[in-house]
Amino acid sequence: MQGKDLLQLAEQFGTPLYVYDAEKIQSQFNRLTKAFSKVDKLRINYAMKALSNVAILQLLKDMGSGLDTVSIQEVLLGLHAGFEPEKIFYTPNGVSLEEIEEVNALGVQINIDNLSILEQFGTKHPNVPVCIRINPHVMAGGNTNISVGHIDSKFGISIHQMPHLVRIVENTKMNIVGIHMHTGSDILDIEVFLYAAEILFDAARNFKNLEFLDFGSGFKVPYKKDDIETDIEELGKKLSKRFNAFCEEYGKDLTLIFEPGKFLVSQAGFFLTKVNVVKQTTSTVFAGIDSGFNHLIRPMLYGSQHHIENISNPKGKERFYSVVGYICETDTFANNRRIAEIKEGDILSFHNAGAYCFSMSSNYNSRYKPAEVLWLHGKGHLIRAHEKFEDLLQNQIPLTTETTI
Repeated sequence: MQGKDLLQLAEQFGTPLYVYDAEKIQSQFNRLTKAFSKVDKLRINYAMKALSNVAILQLLKDMGSGLDTVSIQEVLLGLHAGFEPEKIFYTPNGVSLEEIEEVNALGVQINIDNLSILEQFGTKHPNVPVCIRINPHVMAGGNTNISVGHIDSKFGISIHQMPHLVRIVENTKMNIVGIHMHTGSDILDIEVFLYAAEILFDAARNFKNLEFLDFGSGFKVPYKKDDIETDIEELGKKLSKRFNAFCEEYGKDLTLIFEPGKFLVSQAGFFLTKVNVVKQTTSTVFAGIDSGFNHLIRPMLYGSQHHIENISNPKGKERFYSVVGYICETDTFANNRRIAEIKEGDILSFHNAGAYCFSMSSNYNSRYKPAEVLWLHGKGHLIRAHEKFEDLLQNQIPLTTETTI
């Protein structure tokens, strides 16, 4: 995709607008599968919480992907998109036993991450194939908001609780078919990931009837020029060799599962906004856009940096701007960022807007959610319409004359 294509889409569909490049998603999927081509049984389960539009799910389904889901609603969306139940993996956190049982009734693979629910579910359903999520106590990346494998994380069963876990499985005679871990996002050092993998292998030795090992994901993608990223090719080479050796030791060819989200869709996404106002103060030049953290919260929530490009004036002289939103809060996307000269009416493109962007949007300040477009075969396809006022009222129930004070 080129800047001129994005400008044309902004004119055609209006702003704010999310745009996703199907070709980039495909290339990332192929890159990951190629890196692990030495593994006989490889399965990619797309972590749909990153971007859950049904059209994106259908696209990944056609590529051969499965799904990683975290709620019954995501499971239902996956089924609606055409995924077979056996291609859907359900890894919730902090949900009720009732929700897990409801999902199990749909024929989806269950992954349980706490001892209490494991014992309750195993007692009631000992024959159901179950995966167990462990917490390896390994820190991936440097941000505790997106690193979920550390010792204080709410996710997974502590590796130090393995004796208790094994006792529950033996007492209930549960059918354990998989072991799972997820260290978190933005893996910086693959040696750390390989260290965590050894912990997963050790845990797997406690169970004799496994069918797969799920290594999660969290592969880092670049967010700015010269940014570091996870070396997928090196990881593929080293982990494949170690995984194949473990399978030989275990006496069975297991399936290696990954559940990438950001890795597949982050770089494919662009968020297009229009500049409403350029405001000069005594110390700052603000570029105020027709959006806010109601549409893109990652910079405010995680301190994430998204490269911002003025696609209306890409070769203009660079100046320093603070890009801010129209929400009645402090919603600053960038502080004193060098951007090609901005004028009111220009279109700004936020890069790496495919993962955890639209999916975390809201109607704060009663603003509408933006539209989404899939760029496929050189053409923009509308996959979600802009919201309207009627959408805000859809589930609201006003007072009647009988209930007013």
